[in-house]
Amino acid sequence: MASPTDTDRTESGADDAAWNRAQRDETQTQRLDRNWNSLLQELRVVQTGVQILTGFLLTLPFHDGFEELGGALRVVYLVTVSCAVGAAILLAAPVALHRALFRQHQLAMVVNQAHYMAFAGLALLGLALSGAVTVVFGATAGPVASVIAGVCTLLAFSVAWLILPLWLRAATESPEDDASRSR
Repeated sequence: MASPTDTDRTESGADDAAWNRAQRDETQTQRLDRNWNSLLQELRVVQTGVQILTGFLLTLPFHDGFEELGGALRVVYLVTVSCAVGAAILLAAPVALHRALFRQHQLAMVVNQAHYMAFAGLALLGLALSGAVTVVFGATAGPVASVIAGVCTLLAFSVAWLILPLWLRAATESPEDDASRSR
């Protein structure tokens, strides 16, 4: 038997499909193709930045002065590198998923899983940016400036990439809300 969550998702998906048919004159397959193309465009925007950040971070230990970083900044650096590498992996994973499932008629699953991978990759990218700022400020301006800059970056990332978009999503009426009111 389906759980209430499964039922809600099924009903929401059905309402979403009905809205797309009515408003966009779009089939389920056309919607999946549009969603996949939209996701790929979003991934293209962030992928170059992630690759540059990760490359920069991976070369830092080989530069003069890196050995002067204190123990706390080295830990922040290692966590930052891990987040950057994780972001690079997750933001490229949808392509690998698509390749593995190519011609298997699983585009709905690919789009759904790629959405979650991209969201997790963006979260790791935000953490990596915060960590990179912390390390740079720590190496150049000292520990107080390092903490302030890192926290400010983390707050900016959290507000701009997580809190605001999720708040807008919750505050915005969904197609099923419009459909239920018009009945």
